[in-house]
Amino acid sequence: MQIYDEANALARAIRESEDCRAYRQLRQEIESDETARALLREYKKLQMQLQLAAVAGAEVSNDDTQRFQQIGALLFAGENTSRFLLLEMRLQQTMADVFKTLSDAAGLDMPGM
Repeated sequence: MQIYDEANALARAIRESEDCRAYRQLRQEIESDETARALLREYKKLQMQLQLAAVAGAEVSNDDTQRFQQIGALLFAGENTSRFLLLEMRLQQTMADVFKTLSDAAGLDMPGM
């Protein structure tokens, strides 16, 4: 049971971190802005499609790639959306680092990590 207590303490530390608090605040602001919300959803949808195509070795259309780049440029030009996406990337990197630490501790062989 101690492992789960430690996991809950880690979850609480992440939830209370400055990055996570700022991320949640920006997410609320973006959700209240219809244009930003729609752009972000389209951006993430295209991002997932492009990533899945790359993993599957499928050909990606130039239209999808261009649209992804255009929406990305719009999002990164906005102060809140840019900060949001950068915080999201930083939190994802933190989670990947934590997962690697835990995998290493368990002796799991995780290729690519």
